[in-house]
Amino acid sequence: MKLKDAKEKIDKLANIPFSDYLSEEQVGDAMMIINKGKTGQLLELTIGLDLSNTPLDFEDGELKTNKCNRMGKPKETMFITQTASMIDELLDRKPFEETKLHEKLKHLLYVPISKDGPASEWKYLPCVEVDLSAPEYEELSAQLEEDYYRICDSMNEQLSQSETATLHTVSGKFIQIRTKDSKPYHPIFHKNINV
Repeated sequence: MKLKDAKEKIDKLANIPFSDYLSEEQVGDAMMIINKGKTGQLLELTIGLDLSNTPLDFEDGELKTNKCNRMGKPKETMFITQTASMIDELLDRKPFEETKLHEKLKHLLYVPISKDGPASEWKYLPCVEVDLSAPEYEELSAQLEEDYYRICDSMNEQLSQSETATLHTVSGKFIQIRTKDSKPYHPIFHKNINV
C-alpha cells in the first residue's frame, strides 16, 4: 500500500470514536491500554495492512502513531525503532542518510491518537504527512541529522570512559535514544562488544 492511499483511509477515520467502528471486543481489550503499540496495530489492520516486521509499513514510507490529548498535543515521545537494530550505525557514525533511522523518518505518516477518556472514546486525529525531501521540511531534516550525529558522538563518548562503561539515554532536540529494555534484559552487541 502506498502512503497516500493510507492517508486517505485514515483521514476518513479522523475524529470518530473507536466505538463507532471497532468491535466491543477490540475497544474493551485490556491490551489496548497496556500495550502502547496496540492502537497502531489496530489502525494498520483497519486500513488493510498486514501486521509484519518489514522495515517500512508502506511501499514508500512509514506509519507512526503517538498518544496525544484531544487537541493533538503529544503526551509522550514517539517510538521509532529499536536501538539494537542500529547500534553499529550509531557507534560507527554512519552517514545519516544511509541509516535505518533516516529510512524510517524520511517519508512518514504521523497519526496522533487522542486517548482521553475510556478506550471507546479514543480516536485518531487527522494525520500529517512528513516528507523530509520537501522544502517545507528542510529545517526539520537538518535538525534530525544534527540530533543523530550528536547522539552518535555522545554514545561513543560514554563508551570511551572505561572498558566497563555502559550506554545511557541520549537526547537531541527531537530524537532520543533509550537503552532501557524490558525484562529479561537483552544485551546489545557492537562488533563483538557487549554495550
